[in-house]
Amino acid sequence: MFEYVYTVYMTRTTTPSRILHAARALFEREGAGGVSMRRVADAVGITPMAIYRHFPNREALLKQISDDSFNEIARHWDAHRHGSDPIARLLATQRIYLDYALAHPHLFDHAFSVRRDDARRFPEDFHARRSPTANVVHDVVVDAQGKGLLRAGDPWDIAMTLWAHAHGLIALYRAGRFSYDEHRFRTFYEHSLGQLLDGLKS
Repeated sequence: MFEYVYTVYMTRTTTPSRILHAARALFEREGAGGVSMRRVADAVGITPMAIYRHFPNREALLKQISDDSFNEIARHWDAHRHGSDPIARLLATQRIYLDYALAHPHLFDHAFSVRRDDARRFPEDFHARRSPTANVVHDVVVDAQGKGLLRAGDPWDIAMTLWAHAHGLIALYRAGRFSYDEHRFRTFYEHSLGQLLDGLKS
């Protein structure tokens, strides 16, 4: 479902895009701990020092991968930004969130579960619309409120409530706290989110 697109180098194969591709492959297999400048360089066929001409350090490389992950989810969420039923669109965004978590667990953890100095923080960064993913959910919440489908209240608080609920269920599932197989968990996940939205309806 998710097609990875490099956000900076898209028109042709470049050394930076090859570096990102190799780093992403290591990240997907082993997590952030598996990404070293030497291993990336070996995969690309360049010297480790050559990477520093494009990325000043390992942290910058990991940040680019993380930023690409956010943008990847935001693109899929944005495809559901418009439509006649805001509630269905909200459920679609949370379904995509689960899809991404299960398809790319290491990237998901680094983007959403690991403490990072550059992570966006609620409420200041979100109110300033610095989160490409949360912006989409917020805007759909505003639309739902405008149509009288969700109760009045701070749309950012509602968006964060939806995110926390979805993220908590995913974290519990991945920690083995459910005996369900993936199909049954998906059914439970959507039903649980539906119940939450029912409680938020006006």
